Amino acid sequence: MNKNIQNHNAKHRSRLSRQLLSQYVVTMLAFSIGVIVFLVAAWRYCSRFTWYESDPLYQLLSFIKDYILLFGGGLILAGWLWITYRFISKPLSYLDEIVKASEKLARPDAEEIVLPAELKNIQDELNLVRETALKNDLLAKEAEKRKNDLIVYLAHDLKTPLTSVIGYLTLLHDEPDLSVATRARFTQIALDKALRLEELINEFFDITRFSLSSLVLETRRINISYMLEQITSEFDPLLLEKGLSWQKDIEENVEIICDPDKMERVFDNLIRNAIYYSYEKSVIAIQLIKKEENVEIRFENAAKTIPQDKLERIFEQFFRLDAARSTSNGNAGLGLAIAKEIVELHHGRIQAESKDEKICFTVILPL
Repeated sequence: MNKNIQNHNAKHRSRLSRQLLSQYVVTMLAFSIGVIVFLVAAWRYCSRFTWYESDPLYQLLSFIKDYILLFGGGLILAGWLWITYRFISKPLSYLDEIVKASEKLARPDAEEIVLPAELKNIQDELNLVRETALKNDLLAKEAEKRKNDLIVYLAHDLKTPLTSVIGYLTLLHDEPDLSVATRARFTQIALDKALRLEELINEFFDITRFSLSSLVLETRRINISYMLEQITSEFDPLLLEKGLSWQKDIEENVEIICDPDKMERVFDNLIRNAIYYSYEKSVIAIQLIKKEENVEIRFENAAKTIPQDKLERIFEQFFRLDAARSTSNGNAGLGLAIAKEIVELHHGRIQAESKDEKICFTVILPL
């Protein structure tokens, strides 16, 4: 395609050059013929009169007659020089216009480049370059902003497993009378979350540019019912802090093929989102229903209704409903975007609804 564009531009420049050259040749021929016609017409006109040697005009005309070739050649030469100057100055003026237009490309702005009508094609090319430069400049600024946001937001997104580690270690520290079995279970959960934290840090190196589609799924058959029960129990300390409670309707022994680590992250993000935005002392409902070809998991919590315009953007990277709350609780606007990517990698879909002070996220995965 680039080769075709170059050929088209070369043809256009050749056409413009031929046009200028043909105009120059035609003008020179017309001027030369005009000079000859003028001299012949003047000679015939002067021949109608009777001239006397004492007449000063007769002496002038006689002198011109004797040196007619010199005068005619001089007139044609003077005209040739003037015409040549005019035709050389014309492309030079075009060149000046193009140079001025090119200078604008160093600092492109919204104002379009305007050139003479003969340079319409070049004008269009320069405006295309200008628009591309403006677009690239905007993309560079957005990329810089996203990079800076990523550094801040990724640190927030890591707080999910860290919060669990701190929660269980705090329980172990504050409750010395816990049974050995309970203490061992809490210690194991804290260790698992710490290992998960390490995995997330390593994973974030791979998704720095959000090329989540390049992630490789390590799938196997799992009991998703058991996974949900286990994940929700790990969030019990956070629910206690906020006075929240579970309402579970999880169908037993539902199995699907998925990447358990990545799917765990989806559920972690959705549960964390529900906890942080729920009204205090309210209920978080989790429902798992097995259908003919899919399994449907719903996370519903009582919270402020999300406006439709924000609901449509909720899965965008770095989009946050409430910047102040997000900064304090670690919800940086990356979790839902990553959850959506992971679900879609599993050939599933995720959707959000909000009405009557309820927020509901639904994950649909193929069996």
